[in-house]
Amino acid sequence: MRVLHLLNHTRRMNGHVHAAVDLACAQAKLGHTVAIASQGGEFDALLQENGVESFIVDHERRPGRILKSMVGLAGLLKRWRPDVVHAHMMTSTVLAWPACKLAGVTLITTVHNEFERGAILMGLGDRVIAVSAAVAKSMQKRGISASRIDVVLNGTIGSARMADRCEVPKALDHPAIVFVGGLHPRKGLPNLLQAFDAVHAQHPAVRLYVVGGGPTQDSYAQMAREMASAAAITFAGPQDDPYPWMLGADIFVLPSHADPAPLVLSEAREAGCAVIATQVDGIPELLDQGRSGILVPPNAPDKIADALRMLVTDPDLLQAWRAHSQIAIDNLRIERVAREVIAVYDRATGSRAKPSAA
Repeated sequence: MRVLHLLNHTRRMNGHVHAAVDLACAQAKLGHTVAIASQGGEFDALLQENGVESFIVDHERRPGRILKSMVGLAGLLKRWRPDVVHAHMMTSTVLAWPACKLAGVTLITTVHNEFERGAILMGLGDRVIAVSAAVAKSMQKRGISASRIDVVLNGTIGSARMADRCEVPKALDHPAIVFVGGLHPRKGLPNLLQAFDAVHAQHPAVRLYVVGGGPTQDSYAQMAREMASAAAITFAGPQDDPYPWMLGADIFVLPSHADPAPLVLSEAREAGCAVIATQVDGIPELLDQGRSGILVPPNAPDKIADALRMLVTDPDLLQAWRAHSQIAIDNLRIERVAREVIAVYDRATGSRAKPSAA
């Protein structure tokens, strides 16, 4: 099958991009002809190494530019002749819909962040992929028919993007608690800071490492500096490869208020961390409904603190939850994701495997 993925750019530090790059490379590995059209970025070299062709399509949101990009994309579809165009972002979907209609090409969309106001635009796809069952339910509430939605749970283990990552654990002080994510309100970091401060008062050996950057980084760092536990909190900033921090951690905490299906949970589980995360959106699905990680309510620092105390005071329980992180972990492999997405393409295009000769 010939697959053209469409997204705004191929730069690092964006979950949508990571998911699309992982998927494109995995599909190419399965023998499909795959390309990505975007404004380009750091991952273009990786895509080339993995047999994925790159094209430049401007995604700037200005009327004149959008029209020019639509025309350019229509020309690309005519030249490259994909069986499927797979749009991963709202601007990509707006560009792709008229071009696909004119060319008679099937359009697939993936809803990565259904909480965004414009996510309804992803319903322009002939079929809509939701990255978790929670996202699918949300899109149905927005008026997208369940018959057009396919759930393909996120997973990133074994992806080409991870091939050259460092496998040496970061030297951290223990018990080590790690957060990896963008520093913006929906990730709920203030809840973790409050919980950690309460736990540190009783267990002063614990340490918290915050890995990531974002618009609220300075305000969160200031919040931490004003806490009694300030000396035990490290803000490591954004990291191209955060995996060593997870390898070095005892406990990984994701205190999100909204998170459709965060890829970081695949990595934290692969690293063997005991996981604490909030019971919102697709997080329970990525933790097997609490079998492979401890689920707590969102916006509840006291519940995070209770879970942390339970783990840092009982080494055997900590080791047990680290072992639980490996339950059904193969379900988070990128090959499973790639095969399920190809099956969606087949349903959308009416493709059927040719019967073997008698």
